[in-house]
Amino acid sequence: MKHYLLILISFFNPFLYSQAKKSTDSIIYYNKLANTNLQNKKYDQAVFFTEKSIAFCASNNKSENLANQTFKLGKIYYNLGNYEDALKNFHRSVSLFSKVKPTCTKALALHYIGITNTAKGNYKTAHIYYTKAENLLKKLNIADSAEILSYQKAMAFKANNNFPLAIQTFQSIIKKPDNSSILKAKTDAYYQLGLLETQLQQNDSALFYFDNALEMSAKNNDLAQKSKIVLGISRYYKKNRDFDLAYSYLDEHYQIENYILKIKNAKLDLNEFEKFKKNQSISTSLKRESEEKIQLKTYRYSKLVSILAIALISILSLLSLALYKNNIIRNQNNLLLREKNKELILAKNKAEKASKARSEFLSTVSHELRTPLNAINGITHLLLEDSPKKTQLKYLESLKFSGNYLTTFINEILEINKIDSTKIEIENISFNLKELLFNIQSSLKELAAANKNYFNLEIDETIPDNLIGDPTKLSQIILNLINNALKFTQNGHVSVIAKLYAIEDESAIVYFEIVDTGIGIPEDKLQTVFESFSQGSVEVNRKYGGTGLGLTIVKKLIELLGGEIKLKSEVGKGSAFTFRLDFRINKEPLEIKEEAKSYNDIHFQHKSILLIEDNKINQMITRKMLENKAITCEIIDNGEDAVELLKVKKFDMILMDVHLPGINGTTATKQIREFDKTTPIIALTAISLDENRDMLLSFGMNDVITKPFAPDEFYSIIAKFFDKN
Repeated sequence: MKHYLLILISFFNPFLYSQAKKSTDSIIYYNKLANTNLQNKKYDQAVFFTEKSIAFCASNNKSENLANQTFKLGKIYYNLGNYEDALKNFHRSVSLFSKVKPTCTKALALHYIGITNTAKGNYKTAHIYYTKAENLLKKLNIADSAEILSYQKAMAFKANNNFPLAIQTFQSIIKKPDNSSILKAKTDAYYQLGLLETQLQQNDSALFYFDNALEMSAKNNDLAQKSKIVLGISRYYKKNRDFDLAYSYLDEHYQIENYILKIKNAKLDLNEFEKFKKNQSISTSLKRESEEKIQLKTYRYSKLVSILAIALISILSLLSLALYKNNIIRNQNNLLLREKNKELILAKNKAEKASKARSEFLSTVSHELRTPLNAINGITHLLLEDSPKKTQLKYLESLKFSGNYLTTFINEILEINKIDSTKIEIENISFNLKELLFNIQSSLKELAAANKNYFNLEIDETIPDNLIGDPTKLSQIILNLINNALKFTQNGHVSVIAKLYAIEDESAIVYFEIVDTGIGIPEDKLQTVFESFSQGSVEVNRKYGGTGLGLTIVKKLIELLGGEIKLKSEVGKGSAFTFRLDFRINKEPLEIKEEAKSYNDIHFQHKSILLIEDNKINQMITRKMLENKAITCEIIDNGEDAVELLKVKKFDMILMDVHLPGINGTTATKQIREFDKTTPIIALTAISLDENRDMLLSFGMNDVITKPFAPDEFYSIIAKFFDKN
């Protein structure tokens, strides 16, 4: 900014002080004192001498000088941040200029009124004075070809955190045609746009502007400017936690700075060398004269040679000192660079440790949640098979639905990294949206009743019955939003609205809205509430609980399905989440198919299975499920006893839990395979199947069943190995 002010002042300098040079020595004297104090940052003294100059001009009827000096006083107040006094002097300067022929200084005063009002947030007033300044320059046939005034205006908007107007003004600069005078301003405008887009988290736009800034700086051949841009890119990558690229650009920044320093030192060395050459030339001339008169002036020649030798030694000493200082500066820069490198390496290591800790945490959570879920799903299955009463059937079906959903939900949370890396697959299957929403409403009625909420479901009848899309992800989105609404609302209303927004070709666009009358979200949290582990406040977290991942998953899933979520909220009045999704219409009627069993119960009769499991509930559930198929089940709760038993007793199959007290399931399997190569061993594990299947099979296991397991899948895998026997 200071650089541009210097250019601007130098541009207008002939006009600003044209009258001062013609005036008496008093104006020049006061100006000199004021400028000296400004350079020494003695602003009170600078103001004092400028006011002295103004008083002198007023008493001597120097109208144009009076206007110039008044503008100068306003500019001092502006740089000090005293906007009120700055505006008073700028307006007074413009008023004084109205009595004389218009000059560039008047245009500059109008422009400064604009940027001062921008700094105060008075954008309409600022715009009026910017326009006046531009019109006056046009009237004077002076073009701001370097776009200095526009750049000043944009920087004022940025300093006042008015980013939209700042971006608009910078973009107007970069749209100007390229020429040598505007090159620097365009480069800096691209750089400032990169910084603003980084701050606004518009990553693609930020990189685009930074790349253009680098390209423009190459044309300008301004190393200092390029160094600044490269440092900005490094900080961008650091903010986005890409530490390798951040380090790479930071290293380039320090290399450029080191090169600039070398150039400065080289210029110093060249000056010293020129002095040396000059002295050598003098020495040669004197030597030539002394040779001509050598017989007459032998003594004087010897004395002169001695003096020149001393001078030469002094020059060489100065050169050595300069080289020594240069070496010290280079070592200091290298030391600083090494320190910065260490900081980046430490930051990178911390990020890797955090990522590893996160993976370990998710693995632990997976195991701890899947184990009790296996018990819930298993007991529900057993109760459903045990001929429950009709009054109980409805509750058991709801429990089964909730358990199955919770299993899917845990899997989705554990695969949030897949969403980020776009590796997650989107289903396209037929489903009934109305039936899906009714099932969700039924599963959440108890939660609504617990907080004494009226839970309403409004479905547009014109929505086609059969749609093609991803019902699992849609269920997760709507369940998350309704859960939030019910959790943060008490004695209120929660409404789920589904409307047909439009039908285009063979697609239906459905509009969803989840509205509540709950506690609401503060305005300053409306953007961050979608970030991971983010909630309205610490108090909200303590009172209502939760991980802060729900809305993050919702936003990512909606974007994955091609939509965009919007939020309106007011503290104490409630919140409304809205989004639209596009579904293809299935014109064929939705067939209700019962999945054919891939096994026959006859396969299980007279079979014996050894279950190695340490959890008592899982022992009970698994034994009951096996006995329901007429399978004999024997249970061992640790790996050591199981290995010893299998040495003396034969079973048709072994079900091996991976996590056991003592030796774990994989070690037990390796020991069994040393003496038994044929008996099928199936792993029972609560860890993610995608991450561990190959590893478990490598220990000698034949297949893997992941907890919580679906009964039909459980029986199908067992039957598959019985068929082979």
